[in-house]
Amino acid sequence: MTIDLYPSRVKSRPEILERQDPVVYPGCEDKGPLTREQLNFYEKNGYLFLEKFFEDEEIRHFRDEMKRIWRQCRGSDAPEVIKEPDSDEVRSVFAVHRDYEAFRKLARHDKLVAAVRQILGSDVYIHQSRINFKPGFTGKEFYWHSDFETWHVEDGMPRMRALSCSIALEPNYPYNGPLMVIPGSHKKFVSCVGEAPEDHYKYSLRKQVYGTPDDESMRRLVEESAIEMPTGGIGSMLLFDCNIMHGSNSNITPYPRSNIFLVFNSVENKLVEPFSGKKPRPEYLAHREYV
Repeated sequence: MTIDLYPSRVKSRPEILERQDPVVYPGCEDKGPLTREQLNFYEKNGYLFLEKFFEDEEIRHFRDEMKRIWRQCRGSDAPEVIKEPDSDEVRSVFAVHRDYEAFRKLARHDKLVAAVRQILGSDVYIHQSRINFKPGFTGKEFYWHSDFETWHVEDGMPRMRALSCSIALEPNYPYNGPLMVIPGSHKKFVSCVGEAPEDHYKYSLRKQVYGTPDDESMRRLVEESAIEMPTGGIGSMLLFDCNIMHGSNSNITPYPRSNIFLVFNSVENKLVEPFSGKKPRPEYLAHREYV
């Protein structure tokens, strides 16, 4: 039986627990494109922003595919297609590395995978992939959360040995709903309150309620640090730790903001039974087999 080092949604009051896992794992630090300075920044802050990580031709291909997927999914009722909470506009499309060749290749991009392995210290696989769309005027917010809290409770990810890559397919400006992060918050785990119902994902992907931090915990995290918005042009990439507290505002500007997210998990951190005691989420949200 796997010990639950990060219990959440089990107590009547929220708690802030200390992280019990490394941030940068030993073993591969010198075997990739990231410098020692960049790894130190990631360890301290929980994220690393890399401008123009991809070649222009690569990004043009990814953008064309993103626009095709958007058109294809607008009228789709497939479970992988998530709509906005108050409309039928597409909010997210999941499992894009499984279903679309361009993003299958992206998930195996040599330079990208090498950078991820430097941080996680092992071979890796895709835990989850998705495109988040934020069209101008209508793109809605994503409330503050730690991805690991959900992946731990609802998917059975045992330890904090995963990270996300957010790749800008359109410019991310400070004013069109970019990702906001709280540097250093990855070293604290906010244990949330409220037991989520069965099949919680059917609602939480449109608007999350369970697994979100309470106001006082958020206030404490921000007062101990800050809120930062790592923004940049098309082809830039943000690497961020699975446990960093992050969120984004709605987009009321005319400028769309669409990013592809690839979540890499260590092969030494395979999923177990969800710590909630409920059945696992579907494969398109949490891959239990390598794809």
